[in-house]
Amino acid sequence: MSRVDLAIIGGGLVGASLALALQGEAKLRGWRIVLIEPFAPGDGYQPSYDARSTALSYGSRQVYERLGVWDKIAERAEPIRQIHVSDRGRFGATRLRAEDEGVPALGYVAENAWLGHCLWQAMDHAVIDWRCPTEVVRMEALGDGYRLLLGDDTSLDCQLAVLADGGRSGLREQLGIHVQHTAYRQSALIANLTPSEPHLGQAFERFTADGPLALLPLADNRCALVWSRSSADAQRLAGAAERVFLDELQEAFGYRLGALRQVGVRHLYPLALSEAQEQVRPHLVLLGNAAHTLHPIAGQGYNLSLRDTWALAEALLESTAPLGDFATLQRYHRNQQLDQQLTVGFSDRVTRLFSNDTALIAAGRNLGLLGLDLLPPAKRWFARQAMGLGTRLHR
Repeated sequence: MSRVDLAIIGGGLVGASLALALQGEAKLRGWRIVLIEPFAPGDGYQPSYDARSTALSYGSRQVYERLGVWDKIAERAEPIRQIHVSDRGRFGATRLRAEDEGVPALGYVAENAWLGHCLWQAMDHAVIDWRCPTEVVRMEALGDGYRLLLGDDTSLDCQLAVLADGGRSGLREQLGIHVQHTAYRQSALIANLTPSEPHLGQAFERFTADGPLALLPLADNRCALVWSRSSADAQRLAGAAERVFLDELQEAFGYRLGALRQVGVRHLYPLALSEAQEQVRPHLVLLGNAAHTLHPIAGQGYNLSLRDTWALAEALLESTAPLGDFATLQRYHRNQQLDQQLTVGFSDRVTRLFSNDTALIAAGRNLGLLGLDLLPPAKRWFARQAMGLGTRLHR
């Protein structure tokens, strides 16, 4: 039976970011950290037209700067210099510009494989022990931590277990942690595409009667598409011929980037808002999608998770109590509650407001978009939310 101080269950972007945030101080304190992941990371980054990507807010850039990995990430992170928000068939629109906010970019879009590569390469393997490919099949609460039973028939004990294994966490269910789940009755179509005109760092949020869509700038003049439709219609579009798909998307989006010329592999994801009713227990923390899963249209989910990750690392490093101390974990959660509530509420309200096409609501949101351009304080608040700076100052 081996014993570690901290076990991070899930070596994706959230788990790897937490390991990086802790590794410097862990080395000084003699902490043993293990990162458990069922999928072994590749030996090197390989660019792909169809690579999935993540929108990083400006606040997330600040976190990765503190972790010393931003310069590497920035090599293939496409800056978002402008966000154009519009409502199809109506005049209401607003534009958020980086120069108006005094920042080099409102956010960035990077391929998940590149992000993972940068994070994994920065890890000190003298401090972070990788256990992969394997997974935790069962967790048993102990008086001073948890016992983890692994898929390779080994086990280990830890003072603190961090559950970062995604929104479909079987361990969360096994531990009896209730999840409040609100289905949006939509699915997101995710794909990369190429427009005929340069995107020039523009991101687009376009709201239609059938559901919102976003186009985000990627390297090599590609764009990442997130298109929300009713589940049945999304299924139809996922299997449609390329020309049929592009024609329907063109009609919904318009010609702001010229003709849409190529679309890659299409993926479907059912959309819902999920929130774990417990995020901390003695010796246990839920992070990332295991704690909360948001609608992707406002691009807030991963950025909120990264802020949670940074706040947890700060709380652990500032505490003089043993790892897993419940008061420390409760203090972390209290400090993040406002951020979580405002970000989840912002994402949910935007989704519901722009997925409702009744005449009165449509007219109201049309006026709201026009008002953002006319009221600088309201526009600045909206921009700070989009940049991940809405609820706390980033020093």
